[in-house]
Amino acid sequence: MRLSVAIITFNEDRIIQKNLEAVQDLADEIVIIDSFSTDATEEICRKFPKVKFIQHQFEGFGKQKNFAISQCSGDWILFLDADEIPDETAKNSIKNIVAESNPKFLVYNIAFNNIFLGKTLKYGGWGNTKRERFFKKNAGKYSEDIVHECFITSEPVGLLTGKLNHYTYKDIHHHIEKSNKYTSMMAEKMYRKGKRSSIFKILFNPFFQFIKSYIIRLGFLDGLVGYYAANTAAFYTFLKYKKLYELHNVKKQ
Repeated sequence: MRLSVAIITFNEDRIIQKNLEAVQDLADEIVIIDSFSTDATEEICRKFPKVKFIQHQFEGFGKQKNFAISQCSGDWILFLDADEIPDETAKNSIKNIVAESNPKFLVYNIAFNNIFLGKTLKYGGWGNTKRERFFKKNAGKYSEDIVHECFITSEPVGLLTGKLNHYTYKDIHHHIEKSNKYTSMMAEKMYRKGKRSSIFKILFNPFFQFIKSYIIRLGFLDGLVGYYAANTAAFYTFLKYKKLYELHNVKKQ
């Protein structure tokens, strides 16, 4: 059985080398679908002999990931974001499953260590993240959502031992930059699904989000970074609903 590691990229030169170094001995091939990066991403990727580097126009995360799956020749696929790196336990578990002739599951969840501005978050909704990232080819596909896509499968889902270390943002500027990009895509996604915003949602949903992250989900136990994470989650919610509100007003004109 062969293993493909699939990654979609755009301007990932801060982290992609570390990612590729971690998986180069694990993978039979590394399929990178790049959205025409303007930094050193391509140059770094092409230094690794197992990398198949393909540039493809970005039409949303779901479609980009499904295109990546279509380019994989392996029997199994480990799908990573550029800032996600499997630990040694996860890599050994993946090796063992790929070597099995009759594995118990064809789709596996992997737990995350979300490393936020240098600190591993354990609370606030960050500490119990699991996603389907390791699967047999043709066992499922991603929804075609522009952002926050989900993995669609009819197979039972197992839990892989080990974790993905998720190096979320290099600094506050990077975090705010990505939040602005993602909230624009979220507003577009919500608009397409017929969802609406309101003054109430713009004013009060961010407050509810902060209470949920910081109090109900115990984000305060992560200290100052937990407070920052809860505040920025609230700001993300504000931007999402404000942009959706503006989008409806623009479409009316």
